[in-house]
Amino acid sequence: MNSEPDNPKKKKLKTEETIALLEKRLSETQKLADTYLTQLKYVKADLENIQKQSQKRSDEAIERAHTRFLSQLLPIADELLIAVTNLRNEEKHHQAVSMVYNKLMKFLEQEGIKPIKAVGEKFDPYYHEAVLEVETDDYDSGKIVEEIRKGYTYKDKVLRASMVKVARALSKKEN
Repeated sequence: MNSEPDNPKKKKLKTEETIALLEKRLSETQKLADTYLTQLKYVKADLENIQKQSQKRSDEAIERAHTRFLSQLLPIADELLIAVTNLRNEEKHHQAVSMVYNKLMKFLEQEGIKPIKAVGEKFDPYYHEAVLEVETDDYDSGKIVEEIRKGYTYKDKVLRASMVKVARALSKKEN
C-alpha cells in the first residue's frame, strides 16, 4: 500500500500540465498540417500548369504538322486546276480531272482550309501578294483585277497569300 495519501492538488496539477502539453502538441501538429496542406495546394497548382503547358505544346506541334501537310497539298490543287482549265475541250478527261480537283477541294475545306476572296476585293497585303498593277477603268484603283494563284487560310491564318493583279487608275495624258 501506498504510504503517501493521494494528493488531489498534485493530481489536478499533473492533469492540467498534461492537458497543456497535449494542447501545445495539437497546436504544433495543426500548424504542421496547415503547412503541408499549403504545400500540397502549390504542388497541385504547379502540376496543373505543367499539364496545361504540355497539352498546349502538343496541340501546337500537331497544328504545325497539320499545316505543313495541308500546305504541301496546295500545289497539287493548283496543278489540277490548270489541268481542268486546259482540258475543257476534251470532255472525258476534263470530267475526270475535274472530279479529282473537286474531291481535293472538298477535303481541304473539311480540314478547315478556305480560299481567300480576291477578284473585285480591295487589295490587302495580309491576304494578297500583288505581282502586277494594271491600268483600267473597269475597277477602282486598289481593287483586284485578276487572281493568278489562289490563296488560302487555315483556321483564320494565311496559309498562302493569293497572287493577284491590282487595278490602278488610268493615268491622264496631257497633250
